[in-house]
Amino acid sequence: MVKQKVYVLFILTLFLTTLNAQKTVNQFDKDGLRHGLWTKNYHKTDQKRYEGVFKHGKEIDSFKFYTLSEGKSVLSAVKVFNAKDSIADVTFLASTKKIISEGKMNGKRFIGKWIFYHKNSSVKMILENYNDEGLLEGERYVYFKNGELAESANYKNGKLHGESKWFSEKGVLLRHTQYQDGELEGKTINYDANGKKTSEGNYVKSQKKGVWKYYKDGKMTKEIDHTNNEVIKKYE
Repeated sequence: MVKQKVYVLFILTLFLTTLNAQKTVNQFDKDGLRHGLWTKNYHKTDQKRYEGVFKHGKEIDSFKFYTLSEGKSVLSAVKVFNAKDSIADVTFLASTKKIISEGKMNGKRFIGKWIFYHKNSSVKMILENYNDEGLLEGERYVYFKNGELAESANYKNGKLHGESKWFSEKGVLLRHTQYQDGELEGKTINYDANGKKTSEGNYVKSQKKGVWKYYKDGKMTKEIDHTNNEVIKKYE
């Protein structure tokens, strides 16, 4: 008899604890703002979409976001908020739990430095910077999986601006050019896989202008005036 009473008391306690826990989820404060632990499932499923804690309508601490994979929730992103502003430290994850990218976000905008990784790897693939408007700003680098630099470029308000370079997987410079407000502007030099020049000349608003020189095996083969598209000289 005593055992039965203990068992009933245990079940009742468990029921009340579960009921109380349910009541503390997805609650609002007196002003109608989300407050405390919130969790949401995908429509008409028992699979979680997100979970996190609000403080009078403001996200705080860690929020976890999930995607559906074969009908199951898989963690896809973690955002860590602070109590002062809307900026969060963000990590995007693959279904294998490998990090895809990481950086800061303000709302839906990328800001500051972001790092992207090669698929299923901890090797850095892209390093780029964003301004407060969520536009690329400053230096951007792309890397091969072997760690060699593939591209380097500069951006201003989301547009290519300044020096850009491209490299082979062996570290050989293939192209060196200049941009201004997203347009090719100024001198460009192209190289072959052995680092020898193949052509050089100037761009004006992404159009070849003036005299361009062309090479083969490091020797000049011809000169073309691209303003008039006329061959000036050919070399034997």
